[in-house]
Amino acid sequence: MSTRSVKLVSGEYFHIYNRGNGKHKIFLDEEDYDRFEKILYVCNSDKNFNFRDSIVDIKIEAFDLERGTPSVSILAWVLMPNHFHLFLISPRQGLGEDEKNNISIYMQKVSTAYVMYFNKKYKRTGSLFEGKFKAKHVDKENYFNYLFAYIHLNCIKLIQSDWKKNGIRDKEKAENYLKIFHHSSFQDYFGNKRKQEKIINKNILPFHIKRVNKDKLFELINVDLDQS
Repeated sequence: MSTRSVKLVSGEYFHIYNRGNGKHKIFLDEEDYDRFEKILYVCNSDKNFNFRDSIVDIKIEAFDLERGTPSVSILAWVLMPNHFHLFLISPRQGLGEDEKNNISIYMQKVSTAYVMYFNKKYKRTGSLFEGKFKAKHVDKENYFNYLFAYIHLNCIKLIQSDWKKNGIRDKEKAENYLKIFHHSSFQDYFGNKRKQEKIINKNILPFHIKRVNKDKLFELINVDLDQS
């Protein structure tokens, strides 16, 4: 078993991300995005749920499920055609060895549930993701601020692929696209109220981030950090 270079320490913030094997798409239609979003919510629990048994077969809304105590607290998330980003923290209690802690258990649940759904739907076999999820420790305030902005602005690369390197050329166009892109927590902070808001935990945000508005995001992203 390979050892992580970054220890998933309890009570600390982490940037969690992964992409499709060979950079292939992991979301092919709206149903795929919808399923992953619901999995992010349902799997974040101290209980074990089988998505088909607990949600699909008994025909309930996933976001209405009484899931019990969350394993992690998610601050921000985004789903892109071939990858995803999560910004989260695990509680200080209930953590064991690195390979068995709350973050690892949660991500294993998410990955397993989605791969089973995806492979069955598209009649495929084998790995979907490019190895195990990646993790970066968010241990500095400027990285915290940057990451919160980066995840929420990430979808801009769908209309301007070089925005991160060269800056956003058309801010008005970018803002308009953010309003119609629904596969991130941007809507839950800066848009209309919806059920996906249950994925995140706004209560754990630092006070200075709670005061951030849409315009401030464009300022926070302009930090000299070499982060993906």
